[in-house]
Amino acid sequence: MSDLTLLGADAVAVLILTFLVYFPRYRRPDMVLAIMSINVGVVAVATVLSRAEITAGLGLGLFGVLSIIRLRSQELDQEEVAYYFSALGLGLLGGIRVSPDWIAPTLMAAIVATLFIVDHPRLFAGVRHQNMTLDSAFTDEVALQAHLEELLGADIKRLKVKKVDLVLDTTSVDVRFRLPEGRRAT
Repeated sequence: MSDLTLLGADAVAVLILTFLVYFPRYRRPDMVLAIMSINVGVVAVATVLSRAEITAGLGLGLFGVLSIIRLRSQELDQEEVAYYFSALGLGLLGGIRVSPDWIAPTLMAAIVATLFIVDHPRLFAGVRHQNMTLDSAFTDEVALQAHLEELLGADIKRLKVKKVDLVLDTTSVDVRFRLPEGRRAT
């Protein structure tokens, strides 16, 4: 497979990932910029490194440093980290020629398809996660769960108390719950 074909496959994959899967679901233009630019940067560096007399360890070290710096600069949700690393993976596949020729485009398609399916809004339509601060101090977890079920109108699947402040009469809790069928967003 020619370099141009491989770069074209990467471009198609990252455009589909970004504009047909990620952006319609999350609507974050800043992440579109991050996803596209990290992919182009990785493809460029991977292309050069794969043709130069440089060890793979140096190349992987460079990618590790770049990704740590980027991920530490702003807090990202786990979903956005998945898209970010997928763009990195697409860039690596687009910049390094592998044999047989069909492997790289197939893996690119697998990355895009995986995110499309696993991050589809209908897959976990009623499942929610919320960090909450309540205006009451709950020391009884059963009472806390009952209060949250009433407050959220949902079935609490898991809760984790982060902080109980008896002086300020507050409870901070991480709660995971499932909405009833009639309350789910379409």
